[in-house]
Amino acid sequence: MLLNEFLLLGAALFSIGVYGVLARKNGVLVLMSIELILNAVNINMIAFGYMGGTATAVTGQVFALFIITVAAAEVGVGLAIVLLIYRNKTTVDLDDVDAMKG
Repeated sequence: MLLNEFLLLGAALFSIGVYGVLARKNGVLVLMSIELILNAVNINMIAFGYMGGTATAVTGQVFALFIITVAAAEVGVGLAIVLLIYRNKTTVDLDDVDAMKG
């Protein structure tokens, strides 16, 4: 497979993720869109590492594992925040979060 195919897949996932972050008002869907963005970066890291040779393939995979770890932490903290918003406001609409500013 060519590098261009992986880069196009990563660009498509990244674009869908950015659109989801900008267009969605639901907190959970925004978190899912951020996950799409991070997975697009993972695809690009592994694709560039694979095309660079054995040493860079391992480096790209290690960076992808770090990104997966950060994404897991982001989901944990993000879902905790969304659950607290739901508990206080009974909605996860991000427009209602502005009312919580103190």
